[in-house]
Amino acid sequence: MRTTSDRIRHTLLFEIIGLCTCTPLASWILDKDLSRIGIMSLAISMTAMVCNYLYNLIFDKVLVALKRPVNVRPTWMRVLHAVLFELSLLTITLPFVAWWLDLSIWNALIADIGFALFFLVYAFVYNWVYDIVFPMPVADSV
Repeated sequence: MRTTSDRIRHTLLFEIIGLCTCTPLASWILDKDLSRIGIMSLAISMTAMVCNYLYNLIFDKVLVALKRPVNVRPTWMRVLHAVLFELSLLTITLPFVAWWLDLSIWNALIADIGFALFFLVYAFVYNWVYDIVFPMPVADSV
C-alpha cells in the first residue's frame, strides 16, 4: 500500500492541478465572480482532500481484505473508484454550493454535477498517470 507521505503528495497535487483548471472554467460557465468561485472551490477542495485521503485509504484496505493486489487497477476498478468518490463528495458539498452561490438546491445540484463530471474525468486520468509516475512498490501487493 502507499505510504502516508505518498498519499499526501497524491492529494495535494490532485487538488492544486484541479483548482487551477476548474476554477476559471466554473467562473466562466456559471457567470460568477472568479473570487467567489475560487473561495468556494478552495472550501470544496479542502473538504475533498480530507475525504480523498480517507476514501483512498479505505478503498485500499477493502482491496486487501478482498485479497486483491492494491497495485493492479483495471479500468473497471478505476471507473468505480472515481464514480464512488465523486458521488460521496457531491452529497457532502451540495448544501454548501447552494448557499454560497445563492442557488436553489436544484440549480446547485446541476452546478455540483458539473463539478463532479469534471472531476470524475480528471480523477480517472490523474490517478492513472499518478500510478505510472509514482508506482506502488510490488512488495506491497497481496
